Amino acid sequence: MGNYVVTNTSNGQYRWVLISVNGEKLITSEAYVSKQSCLAGIASSKLSVADSNFRKLNSTRNEPYFNQIANNNQVLGTSEMYSSSFSRDMGIESVKKNAPNATIEDRT
Repeated sequence: MGNYVVTNTSNGQYRWVLISVNGEKLITSEAYVSKQSCLAGIASSKLSVADSNFRKLNSTRNEPYFNQIANNNQVLGTSEMYSSSFSRDMGIESVKKNAPNATIEDRT
C-alpha cells in the first residue's frame, strides 16, 4: 500500500506526494492554499485511477512523464521524468495500484 505525504511548501501552502510501497515518488501535487483543499486533492487522486485519468506526455527534452487528471479535467499530480515510455507506463500502473488504498501521512 502506498502513502500520501502532506507537507508545507516554503510559502506556507500545502502539497502532497504519492510514495509507492518500495519508497519511490510517483506523483507530486500542485500547491494548495489550504490543508482542506490538499486533502480533497488526495481524495480525488484516490478515485481518479482509470486509464482516462492519465495523460502521457514528453518534456521539451523528450523525457516521458505523466499527469494524473481528476474527473473535472484538473491536473492532480505530475510524475518525475522517466528514461523511457515503458518506465513511464509502469509509473502509471503503480499509481493505479497504490493510490486507492494509500494512507495519509501529515508532516505539516
